[in-house]
Amino acid sequence: MRSLGNRTVLYQQSVATALGLYNNDFLSIDILHEKGPITAGELSKLTGLTTGSVTALIDRLEKTGFVQRQPDPQDRRKVIIVPLYENNEDVSRIYLQLHAEMLKLASFYSDEELALITKFLGQASAVLEDQIHHLHSSARNKS
Repeated sequence: MRSLGNRTVLYQQSVATALGLYNNDFLSIDILHEKGPITAGELSKLTGLTTGSVTALIDRLEKTGFVQRQPDPQDRRKVIIVPLYENNEDVSRIYLQLHAEMLKLASFYSDEELALITKFLGQASAVLEDQIHHLHSSARNKS
């Protein structure tokens, strides 16, 4: 798992570099892609970045066309950050190659094996999410 995690981080850094982005910026784009439209405060909690850093990050991402600010329909005082990830041809081009290779890899496994792998990866993601929250809480308590 650690090796896979390392390769994932290195791949993500390579994608960020290929897109001309900082790694934290690209990580935030991926989080937005996964979570969908969220507030800047929610993005701050998910990334561990300060609200000031998130504001500057959103400014950069909006300028490069990766996100868009929209008024929150529930609370006009808030702004929702909407990912425009899927509209970016460079991102699609990069991930299409990874997607094709992963499909090729998956073709070697039965449906039952893929179901087990999917279940394991989902549970592993949940464990990692819990650990991230634990580490963020510990860091805040030390401050």
